[in-house]
Amino acid sequence: MAAAVIDGKAFAARLRETVAEYAREFEQRAGRKAALAVVLVGDDAASHVYVASKTKAVLEADMASVEFKLAATASQDKLLDRVRALNADPDVDGILVQLPLPEHMNENRVIAAIHPSKDVDGFNIINVGRLAVGQHGFVPCTPLGCLMLLKDRLGDLSGLEAVVIGRSNIVGKPMAALLTRENATVTLAHSRTKNLPEVVRRADIVVAAVGRPEIVKGDWIKPGATVIDVGINRIPGDSGKTRLVGDVDFAEASEVAGAITPVPGGVGPMTIAVLLRNTIVSAYRRENLGLPKGLL
Repeated sequence: MAAAVIDGKAFAARLRETVAEYAREFEQRAGRKAALAVVLVGDDAASHVYVASKTKAVLEADMASVEFKLAATASQDKLLDRVRALNADPDVDGILVQLPLPEHMNENRVIAAIHPSKDVDGFNIINVGRLAVGQHGFVPCTPLGCLMLLKDRLGDLSGLEAVVIGRSNIVGKPMAALLTRENATVTLAHSRTKNLPEVVRRADIVVAAVGRPEIVKGDWIKPGATVIDVGINRIPGDSGKTRLVGDVDFAEASEVAGAITPVPGGVGPMTIAVLLRNTIVSAYRRENLGLPKGLL
């Protein structure tokens, strides 16, 4: 029996509608719109596309979008001055510096300059540390979106065995920490893990975020497991065109798994939706209005 397909696009649409409802309530109570500031440095084409999509999503959620563009030749000090000004701006609730930055800039230093209370990307070392020790702070958007999909599908994750493939700071490590916080038994695997297929076969939950096209095969999957595919890889297709695939061989894995996310349409739409969620949560916290119960 084929696996159920987890519709991340539909879940993300519902989350964005919920955020918009809370954004309208926030504006009534606070007398201003919740606001996300995005800083874009340079002319990277992909970054411009990402920023445009984020800005569109923010406006559709009835929040304010503030965008700042700096030349690729701008100094790091100029960028840090902009971040500090946004930290001090009482009308800005979230700050996002679009990555990657030009080579002459130190990404870690720039991320560290964003105040943890406005770090809606969840990359600041303070928020990373809070997650590591089980405290609540902002969590990177993609792994939090994955967790939402898992809990929506499975409910309580306590006692389930989870394998996260990939140890990046943006997805793999925070994903493992989130699953640990949910009382799952977690293995953080990677490209150097010995007998990786055997490790994955133990898992009730598989989160693939290793960045290798279709590396996870159907015979790696425990029958009935839930598979979350974070990978987005472009590979050659028919007639000279390219196509998007994940880190999981969808055709094979869907014959074994209980549920699986597709690529595209699975995890991808969740990332911006969770960014909006983090921004409205920040706004409520900063105005001492309590946390929106529907977004906890």
